[in-house]
Amino acid sequence: MSMKRIVMLGSGGVGKSAITVQLVSGHFVQIYDPTIEDSYRTNISVDGETVLLDLLDTAGQDEYSALRDQYMRSGDGYVIVYSITSMASFLEANSFREQLFRVLEKDFSEHIPIALCGNKCDLESERQVFTEDAKKVADDWKILFYETSAKNKTNR
Repeated sequence: MSMKRIVMLGSGGVGKSAITVQLVSGHFVQIYDPTIEDSYRTNISVDGETVLLDLLDTAGQDEYSALRDQYMRSGDGYVIVYSITSMASFLEANSFREQLFRVLEKDFSEHIPIALCGNKCDLESERQVFTEDAKKVADDWKILFYETSAKNKTNR
């Protein structure tokens, strides 16, 4: 069985932990408790093969950016999470992308497996980031794009 490490990146409070815990244990974490670093493992099936997924849930706060460099070096893939209810978190997504390319010593023409994930789509009435705008950014960056709700277990 192969193992893949996925590093969750994004600003504080966007739902990185909620997405991770929902995927691994199937329940929604309602209360925000800022993460420094948590690692979760679960088996998933990819193209009929079982893969051990090691999810590294990282701190979104700036004071932990040095730790984030270390986490970034260890990843096989990356999910940059923002909240659809926070334009600031969406704008900060590019900073996480730039930091990732800098840490991995890559230029933007090189491929790194990244997904941009807009979380909290259950809060549609509070939306500040339009799906079309985020999709355009993901297309420009040549990465995957999803919107999700860790609370409602939905992806689109």
